[in-house]
Amino acid sequence: MTTATPISVVGLGYVGLPLAVALARHHRVIGFDINSDRVAEISRGEDRTDEIESAVLLDSRLRATTTPEDMAGSEIFIVTVPTPVDADKRPNLGPVEAACRTVAPHLRAGAIVVLESTVYPGVTENICGPILAAGSGLECGRDFFLGYSPERINPGDREHTVDRITKVVAGQTPEVAERLGRVYGAINGGLVFLARDIKTAEAAKVIENAQRDINIAFINEVTMIFHRLDVSVYDVLEAAGTKWNFLPFKPGLVGGHCIGVDPFYLAHRAAELGHDPEVILAGRRINDAMGDFIVAELDRRIDAAARVLVLGLTFKENVPDLRNAKVIDLIDGLKTRGHRVDVHDPIADPADAAAQYGIELLPTLDGLTGYDCLIGAVSHNAFRALDVDAFAALLTSRGLLADVQGMWRNIELPNPMRRWQL
Repeated sequence: MTTATPISVVGLGYVGLPLAVALARHHRVIGFDINSDRVAEISRGEDRTDEIESAVLLDSRLRATTTPEDMAGSEIFIVTVPTPVDADKRPNLGPVEAACRTVAPHLRAGAIVVLESTVYPGVTENICGPILAAGSGLECGRDFFLGYSPERINPGDREHTVDRITKVVAGQTPEVAERLGRVYGAINGGLVFLARDIKTAEAAKVIENAQRDINIAFINEVTMIFHRLDVSVYDVLEAAGTKWNFLPFKPGLVGGHCIGVDPFYLAHRAAELGHDPEVILAGRRINDAMGDFIVAELDRRIDAAARVLVLGLTFKENVPDLRNAKVIDLIDGLKTRGHRVDVHDPIADPADAAAQYGIELLPTLDGLTGYDCLIGAVSHNAFRALDVDAFAALLTSRGLLADVQGMWRNIELPNPMRRWQL
């Protein structure tokens, strides 16, 4: 049953839209985004991120808008905008600050502003609070209040959706935390953890992705070591994985808007406090160098000016998101070494690929042939389904099948076709 609580969700991307749709089942929800195309798509029942099905979106009570004034009267404002880094890997809080300035004029007494974006501890209270106070003329902690509930959306994951996962919730006061707990609990069956305070919740979120980044960095480093020993890391992981407490991380390119970015937020704050974040930054250096490692391995196995076909550009499998897609490191590295590179990705938006990376995606694999090297860079379902006949059609007889994701490792290849894998 819809309650009388009016809520505004600011930012309708991978995080904001699923949250807004879930909340709209129980509350009156305004979804605000500065992208008019995005709002128009949502209003038509289209979601370019493929997180929400059209029928669900069309049936939702969510009202999407680009007009800030439509948020007036909301009691709770939830900010779900991106938190990227700049060219020097420093936190770019511009989107969060802009969202706070947009929300501020529409605050009224008793309002709660919740940040879901990943930040380092202290951002909600020390940066967002003053911006909201200055723009509203209200006093933070008396006239309006702050909260933090870190997003845990995993793009493309149909199991761990926002209505099925535990939500960490923190409030400026115990009463605010309890109210937010009830709001979030209504959409996920009460799976709510009340954190001690806002800084604790911010810290919990930022280490979730930093922990994954470090674990993947370890696997990437041992991958490089095993290559010198002529041992496949996938064979090693298969054996090691039989131990009950072995952690199932895999090697590869670590991009996207979370794991490849969030550790820099914690590292930045640590440096401000006078602490050298050695492990965190070492993990980032290893993962950021993985593209160069793969390019070097491939370059010495193919002839000069080879024709190369890269399959996949998005940052992860079966997801159209191109933000911080590390496959571009492979593409640029191969081009720099004089190779001719084509790219195909049936899930990525061609216009986005052109705008973000200057890449013209091949629309189909039909009719393609004569490549010296075929790189499986992203394990989309369509690529996993390829078989030896497809490889034979795409490659020259002595072509190199480069399996970055280990998705074709059990396929027998005919002589003299060659294989490379991590």
